[in-house]
Amino acid sequence: VMASMAHLQKEKLRLQEELLELQEKFAARENDKLSLSLQLQDQVETLKEKLLEQAQEISRLRSELGGTDAEKHRDLLAAENERLRQEMKACEGELRELRRQQQAPCRDCPHLQENAGLQEQLSQLQREAEETRAKLVELDLEVQQKTNRLAEVELRLKDSLAERAEEEERLSRRLRDSQETIASLKSQPQQIKYIIKTVEVESTKAKQALCETQSRNQYLQEQVGMQKQVLKEMEQQLQSSQKTEAQLRAQIMMYEAELERAHGQMLEEMQAMEEEKNRAIEEAFSRAQVEMKAVHENLAGVRTNLLTLQPALRTLTHDYNSLKRQVRDFPLLLQETLRSARAEISQAIEEVHSTNRELLRKYRRELQLRKKCHNELVRLKGNIRVFGRVRPITKEDGEGPEAANAVTFDADDDAVLYLLHKGKQVSFELDKVFPPQASQEEVFQEVQALVTSCIDGYNVCIFAYGQTGAGKTYTMEGTAANPGINQRALQLLFSEVRGKAADWDYTITVSAAEIYNEALRDLLGKEPQEKLEIKLCPDGSGQLYVPGLTEFRVQSVEDINKVFEFGHVKRVTECTNLNEHSSRSHALLIVTVRGLDRSTGLRTTGKLNLVDLAGSERVGRSGAEGSRLREAQHINKSLSALGDVIYALRSRQGHVPFRNSKLTYLLQDSLSGDSKTLMMVQVSPAEKNTSETLCSLKFAERVRSVELGPVSRKAELGSWPSQEHLEGDSPGSAAPPGRGHASPSPGQLSSRSASIRRKLHTSG
Repeated sequence: VMASMAHLQKEKLRLQEELLELQEKFAARENDKLSLSLQLQDQVETLKEKLLEQAQEISRLRSELGGTDAEKHRDLLAAENERLRQEMKACEGELRELRRQQQAPCRDCPHLQENAGLQEQLSQLQREAEETRAKLVELDLEVQQKTNRLAEVELRLKDSLAERAEEEERLSRRLRDSQETIASLKSQPQQIKYIIKTVEVESTKAKQALCETQSRNQYLQEQVGMQKQVLKEMEQQLQSSQKTEAQLRAQIMMYEAELERAHGQMLEEMQAMEEEKNRAIEEAFSRAQVEMKAVHENLAGVRTNLLTLQPALRTLTHDYNSLKRQVRDFPLLLQETLRSARAEISQAIEEVHSTNRELLRKYRRELQLRKKCHNELVRLKGNIRVFGRVRPITKEDGEGPEAANAVTFDADDDAVLYLLHKGKQVSFELDKVFPPQASQEEVFQEVQALVTSCIDGYNVCIFAYGQTGAGKTYTMEGTAANPGINQRALQLLFSEVRGKAADWDYTITVSAAEIYNEALRDLLGKEPQEKLEIKLCPDGSGQLYVPGLTEFRVQSVEDINKVFEFGHVKRVTECTNLNEHSSRSHALLIVTVRGLDRSTGLRTTGKLNLVDLAGSERVGRSGAEGSRLREAQHINKSLSALGDVIYALRSRQGHVPFRNSKLTYLLQDSLSGDSKTLMMVQVSPAEKNTSETLCSLKFAERVRSVELGPVSRKAELGSWPSQEHLEGDSPGSAAPPGRGHASPSPGQLSSRSASIRRKLHTSG
């Protein structure tokens, strides 16, 4: 309770201080208003006084001039002046009307600015005059105060002189009384001595009277001593009074001298002011005479000019009427001029727009040509092509500043994007950038050329890279209603195969695997938990294959859907803080296309690797614990190994560490120069993910600079095995040359293929 009371007391004091501050501000505003009103009143009073002084000066001049002929001329001039004033008022009214009609052009008139400057100078001169008057008033007050002080000093001096005279009179009376008493006392002792001498022989009564007389004599002597002492004191007082009188006389003389000096100064100032006044009057009179003479001359000139001004006045009236008509017709002329100006401006703008459109069209055409040449150069060099795709902001990103969009795009270049990271904008240039509104169809149109080259016998690898929740699985797999690159690639392959069915025989097989916790698992096998190994082909070709990895032949889109469903069910996904269905493994879809030209016997083998990498993530943000933490550690380790491989390829090192991870070892064929490789980097535009987005884009730029060299085509002449051999139904079949992986044994392959086929037919 005490703490709350103290808090309330502090709050009360704070409110009181605020109230006092507001009161002070209010008082200051009231004082400002009052001072402003007083200044305005002073200015008004000053102007009134000036008007009165001018009126008095005019009346004085009239009284001095008298009723001469000048008054008659003055009356005539006044009448003429009144008539001219009326004409001037009429002209001013017409001028105000013209200004009202042409208000906009006259706002910046130089005369108004000059008038404003003159008004400021006039106000400054008025302020200086007010200051001079104030100083003069102060001097008058000072002289008046000195005069009053001098009068007071004279009064005090007179009073002190009167008191001094009274004191001297009183002392003189007391001195006379004392002298008389002393004289009377001096005359008494002789009689007393005589009486004493005569009484010595008398009786006791005489003795008694003698004693009394002696005692009285002693008393009188004491009185005489006292009177002498009083006399001495009076003499001392008289001396001090004389000294005081001398001092007072000196002060009086000093005050009289000062008074005479002040009186002389005052007389001099009054005389100077009187002379200045007389001089001003003489100057005003002479000036008035000169002006009157000039007025007479002007009047004569005006009278002569009036006769000559009538035709000029008629001309001016005619010009004024024509000007008035022009002013009346001015809005129409202005509208016509504005209309023509607008037409010219719109025509010029249209010409500029057409020129800009033509330049923009040429620029875009040159940009496309440059992009085409760049892509051809990339193809010849064997660079890894890098596409970027930005997913849209979703409700999982939340709200507020953390969910703000930090990624922007270049309107003229679809290969550039900008990332706002820690207040700085960083630009990245890739081979192609897809904005959030890009559809799956638009993305696939850019990669379908790579997919179709698989039919011609080239190895192709497309892998998606990015953080968790950036949309990698959506880009690669998609949904049932809107499939991704995997399903669209196989559909395109079937379409191309059907188009070449007249001359070629093609067989398409599909394998699906995942790398989970650095273990390779078959997603289409009976035992998905079985760990597989990556080995070199024993034929000495240097190619890699996976013994025991199930291959399944697909012949239609329905087979593709069933394979995808079967593999998707077995893939490991879990829920994390970053993604509800987070991929916890690297998924690989291996499509092998074998072709035979029936006319020439040419055989081609192409392999399409579609890789959906697990997302890179920070363990603290994903909230991974236990087995999820171990999965995240393996994912980050394999992605770090991929980064080491990219760095070694980019710096052209002699040794490339492909075997540091199962992921890089399996992608060795795609990253070692014998494959057309495309990386699809997926980024999140949310502000909270800018650190991961920055790392992904920097890694994409490093990958883009890797040159793998020209790609070779896998084609050879020879006999083509039977269909049963391709399906693996006949015992003793061997893997065809150039194949990336082979079955461990014929019986095992036959049994797994038959089992998968039965499951697919059952689900169908």
